[in-house]
Amino acid sequence: MAERRLTDDEQRAMAAIGRGPDGRPTDIESGRGAPRWVTSSLNFCARCGTELVKGIPPTESRERMACPGCGHIAYVNPRLVVTTFPVTDNGDVVLIRRGIEPGYGSWAQPGGFLEVDETVSEGAVRETLEETGLLVEPGELVGIYSRLEAVVVTIVFEARIVGGEARETPEALEVRAFAADEIPWDGVAFKTSYFALRDWVQKRHPGVPLPPAFRGNESF
Repeated sequence: MAERRLTDDEQRAMAAIGRGPDGRPTDIESGRGAPRWVTSSLNFCARCGTELVKGIPPTESRERMACPGCGHIAYVNPRLVVTTFPVTDNGDVVLIRRGIEPGYGSWAQPGGFLEVDETVSEGAVRETLEETGLLVEPGELVGIYSRLEAVVVTIVFEARIVGGEARETPEALEVRAFAADEIPWDGVAFKTSYFALRDWVQKRHPGVPLPPAFRGNESF
């Protein structure tokens, strides 16, 4: 079944609604298709091996990489990153100083890519345990954050620490709890982390001053 192309009125109505709060971490316009660094790796059909061609297939309403031989379309979808803000008994938030790129040496919440055989909550628990040594129980959703440049959607949970012991890991040079007024804003690795931290502080510690803008140097 072919996709229905949106009318001009429908597109204007969508534009009026806007991209939503999850779009705050991204600096590029929506509707530009998959980034070149992603499509450059889509060269041959996964089904029959024929070289893929960029164009608008008969069943689609936008450009895709498609196979002229068997008709297979190589869809490009964002990757899901599942993360937590582990919170101590006195209300401090646990962050890691990243031991891997991107963002080596900068601060972020623990998390990583969701595996295909686990739920969002399971993935967030696993990634947090792997990176910090802490066993957490996800609670309230802090927010969802889109980063078009990196082709990711990041989900952030507030989480209760229920076990384990904080320790350095291959992915964390340091694991440290910060009071809301001690968060190292200048050293935050990602815009997704920055906006999630802002949202968390505004909700849990509304009297704490917030930085006016992201001060990091994210290029990914």
